Amino acid sequence: MIHVPAPRPERLLLFLPGMGLSARQYIRFGQALAASGIETLIHEWRGLGSSSLRASRTVDWGYRELLEMDLDPVIDRARELAADRPLIIGGHSLGSQLALLVAARRPEDCQGLLIVAGGAPYWRCFSGWMRLTLHAIFFGMPTLAGLIGHYPGRRLGFAGREARGVISDWTASGRSGLYRPAGMDFDFEAALGQLDRPLLSVRMADDWFVPQASLDWLGDKLGSVVKRQADIDRTGMDGPADHYRWMKAPASTAEAVANWARLQIQPA
Repeated sequence: MIHVPAPRPERLLLFLPGMGLSARQYIRFGQALAASGIETLIHEWRGLGSSSLRASRTVDWGYRELLEMDLDPVIDRARELAADRPLIIGGHSLGSQLALLVAARRPEDCQGLLIVAGGAPYWRCFSGWMRLTLHAIFFGMPTLAGLIGHYPGRRLGFAGREARGVISDWTASGRSGLYRPAGMDFDFEAALGQLDRPLLSVRMADDWFVPQASLDWLGDKLGSVVKRQADIDRTGMDGPADHYRWMKAPASTAEAVANWARLQIQPA
């Protein structure tokens, strides 16, 4: 976990990276937030970055391990560090999905929710060639991971070296549109419907990975919450505002998050 302090911290953000991405890739984002009084903790997924584990035929895990074994103690640490300050839980891409799932399990521990370039991978939210591609991905990735012992994302150009269980849980949600991680006796869909924390969804204007319907499918799972959306264009970026480029030029995204936090997430 990477800690990015703020000179005058008023809020704490626990941020979860996207699939195949390490915590260090979000340091610029945390630094951009710091000037606005948002201290940031960036989680490191097991199997990636500085983690001592690597997925293999003999080392496997899924959403259950990520949520229960890894994120539960991280939430405890974040809550301790935040003290009486508001805690926001958010993430990028897959990290945004898992941020909502962990918040659904522990709603009392967060005061706000953040989605950045994230949405549900449900195939019905996509159209054209992307819908056809997802059909192949959702059946091909688990098969390949089972044959090799892990999913070799680096070699294939999508995601990282991922555990079979993570791929199984992710593709299952993509096929069904529902979150039912293997081995977990918890009704995430019902809990998400009862989650009443303010939500900010930050969508990148050129992000073909996450069409509006995908973002809406994920956000609409939440109950009666105050929902806001910020759309980020390519201003200040060296190229399109896509699924990943915002990480190298995070100023606009950080400004949108800070403005929302000032209005919706009040310090005690």
